[in-house]
Amino acid sequence: MTEMTRRERIEVLVDAPLVRKLAELAQEAGITGHTLWRVTGGSGTGGVWSEDLLSGATAKCLFLVIANAERADAFMAALEPLLDSHQLIVMRSAVDVVRAARF
Repeated sequence: MTEMTRRERIEVLVDAPLVRKLAELAQEAGITGHTLWRVTGGSGTGGVWSEDLLSGATAKCLFLVIANAERADAFMAALEPLLDSHQLIVMRSAVDVVRAARF
């Protein structure tokens, strides 16, 4: 059986212009990589929204990192000041990964 190792998965729904800042915060926390997913729409407490393809003003991304608990904690602490001011949606969960050294 393939060996699995426990890591933390953090996903942040973020306005596209803030992605570079999140990448910097992740790197400062010791996280060496991230993945971006383009998000085209959704709904929540603020109602229904969709990306404005003309101006890109409402473009959002899902910013994903996987890290050990120590680095995940550091990243979460760095995100805290941005939660309200940038209306971030943050999800954290435990995952099992193959090739733990990559994370």
